[in-house]
Amino acid sequence: MAEGLLNVLYGDKYEAYSAGTEPSQVNPYAIKAMAEIDIDISGDRSKSIEEFQDMKFDYVVTVCNHAKEACPYFPEGEICIHKSFVDPSSVKGSDDKKMMAFRIVRDEIRRWIYKTFGELPELIKL
Repeated sequence: MAEGLLNVLYGDKYEAYSAGTEPSQVNPYAIKAMAEIDIDISGDRSKSIEEFQDMKFDYVVTVCNHAKEACPYFPEGEICIHKSFVDPSSVKGSDDKKMMAFRIVRDEIRRWIYKTFGELPELIKL
């Protein structure tokens, strides 16, 4: 969700790449939560951090404590930022409860991106 949000909100300034320590698939609840704010991540794929090991980055951002601990050191990362968000895929219960967890985290990520990387474009629904 963070990759999709940053690329839509600030794609003219940044190019975001997302990867995980244990890639599998893009969570269907994440796809639905993003579609609710008119961002299509259905064509995205889950990527391993190894794919980006030799790339140079201005920013390396980790978004959960497990990733912060498990991520390899990125010597080509100019600035490393850690911001922990609850993993919405860990929420158990009904579809409605799971969907609400993804909405909450999506909105927390969006607010954090806005605060950290610039102004929120007016075209994106709050």
